[in-house]
Parts: sequence; structure tokens; C-alpha cells
Amino acid sequence: MKKTGILGGGQLGRMLLQAAANYPVETYVLENDENCPAAHLCDHFAKGDITNFDDVYHFGKNLDAITIEIESVNIEALKKLESEGVKVYPRPAALEIIKNKITQKNFYKENHIPTAPFIITERKEELRNHSGFLPAAHKLAMGGYDGKGVEILKNEKDVEKGFDEDAVLEKLITIKKEISIIVAVGEDGKSAIYPPVEMVFNNDLNLLAYQISPAVITEKILWKAEAIALAVVKNLESPGIFAVELFLDIDDNVLVNETAPRVHNSGHHTIEAAYSSQFDMLWRIILGYPLGYTKSIINSAMVNLIGDPNYKGQAKYLNLEDVLKIENVFVHIYGKKETRPGRKMGHVTVLSNERQELIHVANKVKQLLKVIS
Repeated sequence: MKKTGILGGGQLGRMLLQAAANYPVETYVLENDENCPAAHLCDHFAKGDITNFDDVYHFGKNLDAITIEIESVNIEALKKLESEGVKVYPRPAALEIIKNKITQKNFYKENHIPTAPFIITERKEELRNHSGFLPAAHKLAMGGYDGKGVEILKNEKDVEKGFDEDAVLEKLITIKKEISIIVAVGEDGKSAIYPPVEMVFNNDLNLLAYQISPAVITEKILWKAEAIALAVVKNLESPGIFAVELFLDIDDNVLVNETAPRVHNSGHHTIEAAYSSQFDMLWRIILGYPLGYTKSIINSAMVNLIGDPNYKGQAKYLNLEDVLKIENVFVHIYGKKETRPGRKMGHVTVLSNERQELIHVANKVKQLLKVIS
């Protein structure tokens, strides 16, 4: 039985462990909170810091394989583990590229992958020299996550909102749609692509509000988007699961926004809506099994369940029973005890082949289901 570790015990780790029940695998989790969502589902729990070299190395040295639920892990420890024969998904070299937004954007440029124009900045004072580049998004090179670490600078007056450390100043483009494509790559280099999803964002929190699958795009744009997503993953030269987020601009150009080297929020709908979920797929890759079938069983929408902006404390779910009564609606609560404004607390998947029904029910769920304290 393959011993496999997960760095991080949050909601993604929890869903990975739920999928692991179908496979002959012994699971280990490293997390600094013994009450994390994944702690009670793994075979072995280790308390530790996923950013600390010693904690990660000692956690992984007796394992067969290791994967991540978040990019903020100690890459040097993963490199040492890989050199000693532990399989790491994704490979540390790929993770190192993606973890830093500067290296990630330079990677796209070097590999001729279309992305929005950008400038690298080290200090806030540099932004005044680039006022002609505005409006733009200023993105921290390291540490940004779930809408944090991004500031929209519309004009020179907004420069003070910028970051006084390494960051990417990315030109704002006029976006028609935002889409995401999940790509799976096996050890043998074979790949499988999930149908693209269309993402709708909460602009106040810069978080995904809900998504529709599949995205409504022309066949020509679909081919272009799939080709670009495959180019990103092929050049990363690593097995694993990758979520490639893309912009479709008003001229139908497809541009890469960013890439996540792991199971991703934009793939949660695959639990109910695809023959092989993104979580199932990652276990297939780790265990060396054939890649799963990525075709959708049925169209879907996925709503993020986010902490209400007016509440912080022990989580309570308002109108949960009313949502559970709705047909073809599946509620996933992540098991986080405390809510706070903008915190991801769960998601809800809606199934229907009628797009208008998906949108209607997704909005109904958004209005009904609230996380308060």
C-alpha cells in the first residue's frame, strides 16, 4: 500500500482524503492545526509547519509520495525528498515556477504563452514611474491567496495602495469572460483535459462567487484555450493536476491569468458532474493508474460558500435545510469551526442540463445560504 502524504489539512486536503477511500493508499497529513478539516480522515496526522524545512523533510522522508493542497510549502525540503526517491506531485521545479508570480509570468513570456503585459516592481515608489501603464493589477510575488495580495490601481492616485515589495504590475485588459481548464498529466506524460468552466467573481472580495460548466464559448476559442492550457502544463514538465485560469478579451484573444499546480476551486463541481473528479484523478496519477474519464455527466454550477462580511466567530449555516430541499443540489461543508468575512466555508454544486436553470438555482442558493456566527 503506497504511503502518500498531503502538505496541508484544509478543505482541499479533506476532499482529497474523501476520494482516497476508493484506493489502496495509506494517507498522511502535515498541518499545524490538529483540528483542521482533514485531520480526522487521514490514517496518520502529523502536527507541523508546511513552510518549515525540517517539518516537511521529516514528514516526507519515509513516504513513497507527497502532494500539496496549497503552494506555500517549503520547496527546498521537497527538492531534497525528491532527490532521495520520494515522488513529489507536482515536481518541485514546477512548483517553484508557479509559487512566485514573477517567475510564473516570466515563464509564460519565455515559453511564448499569451498573457497580459506586465512590469516587475520591487518598491512602491517605482509605480509612479509606470503611471502610463495604469490601469493595472498590482500582485504580490509571494503569499497572495484567495483574493489577498492584489490591488487594482486605476490611476496615479491609487499608487499608495500598491505593495512596497516584489510584485507584478499587470495591465488590466477588457475581459469578456474568465474561464478555467483543469489539466491532468500522468507520469508517462499523457494528459487529460476537463471541459472549461466559466467563472463569475465577487469583485469586492476578488473571490470566485460561482461558476458554470461548461463555459459557453465557440469551438474555435475552445481549441485555442485547450491548446494554451496544454502548452502551459507541457512546459512545466511535471505530472499532477493543474488549473489554468484564462481571460477571454473583447477581441477573443485567450490569455493566461495564472496557474495553480494542484486541485482547485474551479474543479470542485467534478465531484458530482464528471465521471472522474479532479480528486479521483490526482490519486490515479499518484498511484500510477490510467487517467480517468474527464467528460461531464451533466452540466453544473458551483457556488462558493463564503463567510458573511458582518460575522466572525463560531460558524452557523443560515437556511441550510431550505437549500438541502432543492433537487439536484449538493452541499459541501468544509468543517471549519470559525467563520470570518470572505473565508471559504464550503461549496454547493447544482446539476442541470438547462443553463438558465443552473444560473437561477445558483443565485437562489447564494441568496439563501449564509454563513454567520
